[in-house]
Amino acid sequence: MFALADCNNFYASCERVFRPDLQGKPIIVLSSNDGCAVARSNEAKALGIKMGAPLFKIRDIVEKHNVAVFSGNMALYGDMSQRVRWVLEEYAPSVEVYSIDECFLDLRGMDNIDFDAYAKEISAQCWRQTSIPVSVGIAPTKTLAKIASKLCKQYPKLKGGCYMHRPQDIEKVLRKFPIEDVWGIGRRSAPKLKERGINTAYDFTQMPENIVHSLMGITGVRTWKELQSIPCIEFEDGFETKQSICVSRSFSSEIYDVAELQEQVANFASSLAEKLRKQRSVAAEMVVFAYTNRFKKNAPQTYSNGLVSFSTPTADQRKIVADAVHLTQRIFKNGYGYKKAGVIATKIIGESEVMHTLFEDTEAIERERKITSALDSINATFGKGTIKLAVQGSGKIKTASDNQSPHYTTRWSDLPKVSVK
Repeated sequence: MFALADCNNFYASCERVFRPDLQGKPIIVLSSNDGCAVARSNEAKALGIKMGAPLFKIRDIVEKHNVAVFSGNMALYGDMSQRVRWVLEEYAPSVEVYSIDECFLDLRGMDNIDFDAYAKEISAQCWRQTSIPVSVGIAPTKTLAKIASKLCKQYPKLKGGCYMHRPQDIEKVLRKFPIEDVWGIGRRSAPKLKERGINTAYDFTQMPENIVHSLMGITGVRTWKELQSIPCIEFEDGFETKQSICVSRSFSSEIYDVAELQEQVANFASSLAEKLRKQRSVAAEMVVFAYTNRFKKNAPQTYSNGLVSFSTPTADQRKIVADAVHLTQRIFKNGYGYKKAGVIATKIIGESEVMHTLFEDTEAIERERKITSALDSINATFGKGTIKLAVQGSGKIKTASDNQSPHYTTRWSDLPKVSVK
């Protein structure tokens, strides 16, 4: 059996943990620069606020219904995600992190368990320890587990846990489950299937395998089999190492000064190096890019980028930041207002796969490793950005976040205060 634990309306739920006064009230969380709604509570959805709706277009709804508006707070959301994951790890031998708000649990080999009660217990324990509502679906395959978790959100009487395993129950659910909502059915595939009269997950299971393969390839066949309780999608224990990593942001206003752009890129590069080290990998190449606001038709436009190849793949903070700053100097063009910039690490390999040459200064490499390790340890203990490179300036990204909540769990100064009378 497999389980899928899905945090309900995760970003909005994270905000509610420290704002219990918002229980039952509409909440939206905005994208970078406070542009669009990227997360909505059920109450906000009921008001007709669509995913991705620009804030300026829904301003009337927000004001009329007193919708709570928050800027994205990824430090908070990431930390709360980790706390939920710690709870889940107590209930399964292996946990696969699928996204910031979803994890698969490998329950194979766990016999003589009442899985329905087990799913409900996991959900209840997540709520007790984190105050995050979590829907837990258990089924013979990962695809069916995803569907089971969705049922928890639709039917409160399931109390956060659903065990779906009997063939007749699975068929009943699949007959009503829209094909476009099936995990693994992409936006391109759904219209093709509907043209053939395939409107539900059950309709899909009745298609001949060769037709599924011709339309959707081997990936489609795996989904087709998974819906028939045949496990085909491998379980990835822990984190999957990324083959490329991008850190980028749009700025709240255009940047015309090279020093200011270098400061922003330095912060992106620092975050990039941290992400590499977190997954115990190194990069052989890095791209730095910056471009102007394409929506300003009368302003001069440019897209600038540059690439650096490291002689030895690295995740060293100082090396990556220094090269990113140098590349920014090279690609910068005077007279252009840069609206977005970023860095991309490519040709990523595991840190244990690095082949050093006979002529490298091994003592210097070990010294850099110790320095970086110390930086990571201090920042992990006292908060991200406690120690940073001078070129990073204040360490703040030039984005609009006028409605951001405090960093309750990752910054000492933002710890909630309790008054006892």
